Amino acid sequence: MQAEGTQREHYNRIAADYEAQYGDPDGLAYREQFLYEPLFATLDLEGRRVLEGLSGSGHATEYLLKHKKALVTGLDISDEAIASFKTRWPDCDAICAPMTKSGLSDESFDCIVVVMGLHHLHPHLGEALHEIHRLLRRGGTFCFAEPHKESSFNRLRSIWYRHDSLFADNEESLDIEGLKLEFKDLFEFKAEKHVGSIGYLLVLNSMIFRVPLWLKRLYSPAVMRLEKMLAAFQSRTFSLAVICQWQKK
Repeated sequence: MQAEGTQREHYNRIAADYEAQYGDPDGLAYREQFLYEPLFATLDLEGRRVLEGLSGSGHATEYLLKHKKALVTGLDISDEAIASFKTRWPDCDAICAPMTKSGLSDESFDCIVVVMGLHHLHPHLGEALHEIHRLLRRGGTFCFAEPHKESSFNRLRSIWYRHDSLFADNEESLDIEGLKLEFKDLFEFKAEKHVGSIGYLLVLNSMIFRVPLWLKRLYSPAVMRLEKMLAAFQSRTFSLAVICQWQKK
């Protein structure tokens, strides 16, 4: 599909810069504290089969192996990303395939995780969610973290997506309420939390602001403390992302 080919080419092109900015210690610390901990806190994944979809080099895989003792498989459409995943996690399976058509067996996983990847899948997001449903065992959990359309900042983000070369043409925030309506017969919606403010922008997504790593290293501790303080005031409107747990019916 054209959109998938576009995404493959796009992420093969920016793979090295993406890994440098999103895989640095500050970016990983943000992910762990503000995304992974709340996303997986209620799940016992020890010895369970987990798929990190749209995995890149496997940032969530690192957390899942270390803190949840899961058995992780990585899947990404970018051959550059999967090569990096295999180098970092040689004991994990790694598949180079689109999330819409993984080629994996039905009901293969207890949990599927996608962190900041679903918004790259338009106009094939629905196909990807059906594939995720197929791959999950009954009662299995789909965990994801994504930018969402209910944010008051979404219009500005949409304009930015259209004019910045770091974004592919098909990237778009998720309409969570619309998706819940569409997939209510397939999933039970177990948990939802709105997250992301200044740290989401300047620490996690420093790449889009072209922040040099040395400068990011200097301001990240203070920004992370501010992010923690602002977390108490997060809401659907005044947040940049949402983390969700959906359970397969």
